[in-house]
Amino acid sequence: MDNNCELTSLMLASIAGNDAAHRMLLKALSGRLRNYYNGKLARSGRGNQEAEDLVQETLIAIHTRRHTFDTTQLLMPWVYAIARYKLIDHLRRTKASKASVPIEQASEVMAQDDREAAESAFDLSNLLARLPEKVRLAIQYVKVDGMSVAETAARCEISESSVKINIHRGLKVLARSMAKEREA
Repeated sequence: MDNNCELTSLMLASIAGNDAAHRMLLKALSGRLRNYYNGKLARSGRGNQEAEDLVQETLIAIHTRRHTFDTTQLLMPWVYAIARYKLIDHLRRTKASKASVPIEQASEVMAQDDREAAESAFDLSNLLARLPEKVRLAIQYVKVDGMSVAETAARCEISESSVKINIHRGLKVLARSMAKEREA
């Protein structure tokens, strides 16, 4: 099953309580996720076992969070967003860094980009655009770009406490905004 529309239909049936559709969906997604993770992890010299663990984690997340899926959208951008975040979390937990990538593969890993990542970045940019500039920049610099609170404070010309407060308040506003959109 390769068609995004077919997978989306299976997801809709799964949400409606069709157990057979749910099993078919998870089976179809597991192959796609396995390919995705094997490709991403192979570039950094990591093994298939890590990919398998990530496939399972992602399928569990899809299963438990399927009620959050926007039924007016295609499924795969949502799935790949979850997969991408699971991968990032895994790499952070296992202390992966650019330094752990063999030098001959570094350009491949760093240059790799995909449509789902671009869509996620677009969605994030749209969400952040709703916030006041100092709040938006604090979240962008610390949470997205990985800058320290001190670096962000210097760049924004505000105190470190203000950066932390802006991030906290901004994330709360974004969470409420996303919850309202899901309800609508």
